[in-house]
Amino acid sequence: MRRESGEPLQYVLGSWAFRSLELMVDPRVLIPRPETEQVVEVALGEIRRHRRPVVADLGTGSGAIALSVVAEVAGAQVWATDTSDAALAVARANLAGLAGMAATRVRLARGSWFSALPAELRGRLSVVVSNPPYVADAEVASLPAEVAEWEPREALVAGPSGLEAVGAVLAEAPAWLEVPGEVVVEIAPHHAAAATSLARQAGFAVVEVHPDLTGHPRALVGRLA
Repeated sequence: MRRESGEPLQYVLGSWAFRSLELMVDPRVLIPRPETEQVVEVALGEIRRHRRPVVADLGTGSGAIALSVVAEVAGAQVWATDTSDAALAVARANLAGLAGMAATRVRLARGSWFSALPAELRGRLSVVVSNPPYVADAEVASLPAEVAEWEPREALVAGPSGLEAVGAVLAEAPAWLEVPGEVVVEIAPHHAAAATSLARQAGFAVVEVHPDLTGHPRALVGRLA
């Protein structure tokens, strides 16, 4: 009956695989997607450049990115933030299910983007990672019903342009990163040029956009030299 009503399979099952993890998912959070797995792969390459990486995962949702980082990078410390108490409850449940000592290296914090982080982290983060909302208001009508009617709108829709959240993360990231430091942001493929411009305006000396497994631009990387 639940599938007949249009509810996504992932929510019906109550869990979904993401890289090496099995995550609890329900309508409080976005469904983890292969595109984001590829963003994590790019982020891991940047994180491994650092000796004792301190990472922020902004807009953590289910915790997929944060938990993947600590599961795959020994010694990485991660701050995972979200504005949604409901999403943080899911992330907390997934954190509780993480094997071994990795769970002790994740801290959850409620708030909007960088405002959730303690002030002492300013200028000390190695890498900032985010899968922010990037759907424009006018694009909602073209989304599949399974997405538009079931997944949390605040995690999908950014505003009139679709770049509002991406721009907010990129603009503030340089002040929170050490030098050298990197930001890795998931973007919509058609935003690649505009997001690159925003990253350069924010002060990133090197900006790259990596493709997902289908060849579409997906992971923007900005580096502070």
